[in-house]
Amino acid sequence: MNKPKIVRPEESQPAHALWFDRKKYVTINFMVQKPKDVQVDIQPDKLILCCKNETDDVFYNELHFYDKVQIHDSRERVYDRTVNLLLRKVKADCAWPRLQKDPAKPSWISVDFDNWRDWEHEEDEGKEEYDRYMDMIQEMATSNKGETPDMGDLSDSD
Repeated sequence: MNKPKIVRPEESQPAHALWFDRKKYVTINFMVQKPKDVQVDIQPDKLILCCKNETDDVFYNELHFYDKVQIHDSRERVYDRTVNLLLRKVKADCAWPRLQKDPAKPSWISVDFDNWRDWEHEEDEGKEEYDRYMDMIQEMATSNKGETPDMGDLSDSD
């Protein structure tokens, strides 16, 4: 299943891209109005996108990923106003501090803050909350000497 090589058109501009990071995937949305003639080449270490918009402006983006992706479990979808790419990370649970390998950020790449989430400490925070809950239950059991409080214990008058 060899895809034809995507050649950079002489007259082109980069499409604006919004990206966000998740535990197993990186998502990139290329902002193109009514994309057509969409060509996407996802390789383990880079991506090439070439397409036209409704007024036949040509867009070409090439980027080298921060880390490797699994090409067989990555996919693209074309929508009315975007070309969406879902890229499966080779190293799951490893945060990408940036989309590209090169620390210099091109002007056409932005973080999608509407979808960004700091997932690195999610499990730890959940564990802390669970531990606090268990401590509270333990304190209640100790103060009641393991007895279940009856409804009379809930009255305000003593």
